[in-house]
Amino acid sequence: MINITTFKENLGLSEIPVELEKLIYFQNNISAFENYSHGFGVLIDDKSGLKSWSEDEGFLNRLLPFAQANGTGSFYTIWNDGSNQPLNQMPVVVFGDEGGVHVVAENILHLLHLLTYDAEIWVDFDQAYFYKNKNSYEESEDLGEYLKWLEGDYHLSQIEEPNELIKTAQERHKENFDKWFEQYFDEN
Repeated sequence: MINITTFKENLGLSEIPVELEKLIYFQNNISAFENYSHGFGVLIDDKSGLKSWSEDEGFLNRLLPFAQANGTGSFYTIWNDGSNQPLNQMPVVVFGDEGGVHVVAENILHLLHLLTYDAEIWVDFDQAYFYKNKNSYEESEDLGEYLKWLEGDYHLSQIEEPNELIKTAQERHKENFDKWFEQYFDEN
């Protein structure tokens, strides 16, 4: 169970986006198995994963880690891009456990839509993408509940081409994110 007050305090926020608050409610109260999309789960993160990239306060203060992205240690963050938009309109970035950092969604709602594909995200140095082996795929126990919740609250149905949403987010935010990110971490 995620304590919402602890979650907010951990991020240093008095309020979180309503989409995230509703997702935490769903994860805590509706999803019986807490397995509604492969590899995903909201969590309270102490930024230790981010600190492995940079301990600069300018870096840490603009990234809000909020969920695991897969079963091997990748995680999702909201990137405060400095545009003064509400947090629910900020891009979502995935940090890969093996390296690679990529904008994957234009905002939290787009990430929630990506999760309906019900596959772990793959993150490498060049790209992030969703892949599902149709021969060995097993549906998450609570995917049906998640889809019902997302349809009811946001009128979104299961996505068939998740990588198209990632491509759109990349086109809109990649260049700005990469410029911002390289001041803190240079792979060369």
